Amino acid sequence: MSFVSEPSKPALFAEDNLLGRFAVLASGSGSNFEALVTGTKGTGHTCALLIGDRKGAFCFERAHRLGVPSALVTYNKGPDGQLDRTSAEDKLSRHLEAHSVDLVVLAGFMRLLTPRFVHRWQGKLINIHPALLPRHPGAHGIDDSWASTDPDLGVTVHWVDEGMDTGEIIEQARFTRQPGLTREQAEETLHRLEHELYPRVVTRLLNNLV
Repeated sequence: MSFVSEPSKPALFAEDNLLGRFAVLASGSGSNFEALVTGTKGTGHTCALLIGDRKGAFCFERAHRLGVPSALVTYNKGPDGQLDRTSAEDKLSRHLEAHSVDLVVLAGFMRLLTPRFVHRWQGKLINIHPALLPRHPGAHGIDDSWASTDPDLGVTVHWVDEGMDTGEIIEQARFTRQPGLTREQAEETLHRLEHELYPRVVTRLLNNLV
């Protein structure tokens, strides 16, 4: 099985060690979060904060073990019975500002962000998606790409804009389906590609942002 990484732009690395700071937003187990922390060691950049939105999520245990500060920001209903995204996102921004982050990294964060928040962090907000965008956006990227006739499967890191997985593509990694490949094997490969690609992209972006 061959793997191909596809940067959309030349990878420019700064010569100096500039100590960039990034935060990770997660909702679940945090496997991408841990890959980001371990994969950026030795780069001069650091994960300054993990923010989760689900109490008891395993990502908090990972943060404790890895020595990364963490914060819980829950989404509660407002007087109208709807989720109060504005209040939650204000808390997110306060945490991010308090830790002086240069880059906000979504890693399995299962919340739709408002245009207000996206605008506030524009140019500093990225996401990873387990499909080759622009095909198969949304919460079921793995299922949709597996059910398709696409010869290649892969993952995409992209800038976050106001749409659903519609931001500019930063980099992709892919592999070609082989006869006998099972869905379980495909999903394992996709996650492995995520864990390899995301730290590399975060390092490259921080080299250029700070």
